[in-house]
Amino acid sequence: MLCFTSPSPFNCSFQAMEREVIAAFGKGQPDEIMSSAFKLKVTREDIQTLRNLCWLNDEIINFYLHLVVERNKKEGYPAVHAFSTFFYSKLSAWGYKAVRRWTRNVDLFKQDIILVPVHLRLHWTLAVIDVREKVIKHFDSMGQKGDAICKIFKYLQEESREKRNVELNISEWTIRSMGAHEIPQQLNGSDCGVFTCKYADYISQDKPMNFTQTHMPYFRRKMVWEIIHQQLL
Repeated sequence: MLCFTSPSPFNCSFQAMEREVIAAFGKGQPDEIMSSAFKLKVTREDIQTLRNLCWLNDEIINFYLHLVVERNKKEGYPAVHAFSTFFYSKLSAWGYKAVRRWTRNVDLFKQDIILVPVHLRLHWTLAVIDVREKVIKHFDSMGQKGDAICKIFKYLQEESREKRNVELNISEWTIRSMGAHEIPQQLNGSDCGVFTCKYADYISQDKPMNFTQTHMPYFRRKMVWEIIHQQLL
């Protein structure tokens, strides 16, 4: 049985929430739209990637990060911008010019936190730009160091130069990969996408990451409900 943290704001019981999750995982047309918002659509087939030990796909991660951004529009939360899962791969392959227009409607330097999901072949990680502290960190649930943060700082330099004619001095910034002992780590080959989403969730609330691998089955089912209802618990 699924045990949600606090259903009271949503006026429904734990049992009702669990039934919705079971139904979402149940039989149906793969292309059935289960949730639609932020110009994104999540199908029943997409929801299935939240089952057991399946790998999360782009649609689930992008939708979830939009939910994080939406929640953080409320008073008392840091201002957050989240890039699409396709941003880093495009930047990495083609450089700044390929993603220059991605921020035509947002000023990155007025954000508190910028989330950059990174897809490394068969593995999801998260780069985080903390504009407040001038820090870029890489969060990898398998404890690996990545060069994504260096490429992202170079992107940020070009963005600053292009959009506001200001040079970013690397000596004023801290750029580092988080060690395996510093952040929650996965103990299987399947949950990197869930860890990436939960890193984003906790970081965007300035909360300590006190979850572990044992929380992943719960997080997966909770994410199903959140995506269907378009609201984070």
